[in-house]
Amino acid sequence: MRRCGMALPLRTRVASLAGRAVAEVSRRAGAGGGSVIGGRVLLAIDPRALDVLAAGRPSLLVSGTNGKTTTTRLLAAGVGAGGAVATNGQGANLLSGLVTTLASAPAGATAVLEVDEGLLPAAVASIHPRTVALLNLSRDQLDRIGEVRTHATRWRSALAAAAGTTAVANADDPLVVWAASGGGRAVWVGTGQRWRLDAASCPACSGRITWAGDQPGAAWACGSCDLSRPEPAWSLEADELVVPDGRRLPVALLLPGWANRANAAMATAAASLAGVDPADALAAMGEVGDVAGRYRVVDVDGVAVRLLLAKNPAGWAEALDLLRPAPAPVVVGINARIADGRDPSWLWDVPFERLAGRFVVATGERGRDLAVRLHYAEVEHEFVDGYRDAVRAAAGHRAGDGVDLAANYTSFQDARKELKA
Repeated sequence: MRRCGMALPLRTRVASLAGRAVAEVSRRAGAGGGSVIGGRVLLAIDPRALDVLAAGRPSLLVSGTNGKTTTTRLLAAGVGAGGAVATNGQGANLLSGLVTTLASAPAGATAVLEVDEGLLPAAVASIHPRTVALLNLSRDQLDRIGEVRTHATRWRSALAAAAGTTAVANADDPLVVWAASGGGRAVWVGTGQRWRLDAASCPACSGRITWAGDQPGAAWACGSCDLSRPEPAWSLEADELVVPDGRRLPVALLLPGWANRANAAMATAAASLAGVDPADALAAMGEVGDVAGRYRVVDVDGVAVRLLLAKNPAGWAEALDLLRPAPAPVVVGINARIADGRDPSWLWDVPFERLAGRFVVATGERGRDLAVRLHYAEVEHEFVDGYRDAVRAAAGHRAGDGVDLAANYTSFQDARKELKA
């Protein structure tokens, strides 16, 4: 037996054993060790498991309120054009999900990871990423996540402490610009963001933010301090991306809408920092057809149903633009579980008046709350319990047009399960 004076401290021995366990799980990735044991268990073995697994691996992180999963999928496709990629493509964006992904990642593969916006500072501190794509900040699950300016403040502090990290940041979101400005290098992307209701006041001084016009990409500035829209190195202009070398590259995606073109613009800028030519990255992104069920079309009793996800007022404002034009019917599903936010009062911030001229079927656990909102929006509607029955009710009005089904997070997952999507 060792003499006490020669023995390693207990904490050191435990940390060493835990580190070896984490390394062994990583080594056995081909056998699925990480997915079997799980990130939560690894973090219980060693709270620094994320640090251990990320060490020496090139990593790119994606965070924001809307578009994280899609941008991560596009970025993984773009970076994959230049080599192997490890990614949490199904949206497991908590620290345990990051650990599980890295534990099963092939050696040498670049990590492309979606990160919950509230956990981004912890992820940056542990992973030391080369690049962080900062998409946007808007109200989302206020009962769980809190005020968006709090996130901007925490992001700013995290990036200030991450000297080796480059932020690829949305130049059209004042909250993102302020957060990214506190760190080292920032690469600005003009996305043409249209949602402005969560950035009316300056995150630096609380002064008023004003825009030069209503058009996407308009200049903005604080009236009380020097915070203003930076000149973007990358700019999305309609369906073209203007890149720093002056090329105008077509953004030809299978995924619909402006929001996905903006996601692709952010992903292309981030992929370029990983050494991938923008044209090659965009070509790879153009092969992505659906993202974790989003935009998938399924057959329900002979009716073509397209699935759309929207989680908060900013996301719904964009999702409404993707719906088939009136009078095509729509099913809207709303839940209010922990992952959605328990408080559904955000329904009153969504411009559901734009659904006028369509027949809307409200469903989900809080579908009756939605029905009240649709009543005041003067939209023809009814409440139907169950997603399959809701699709049938919608199709009964105009069966030949197909049906769009838009839902918030857990309602979307319920719909996929019931409709076998």
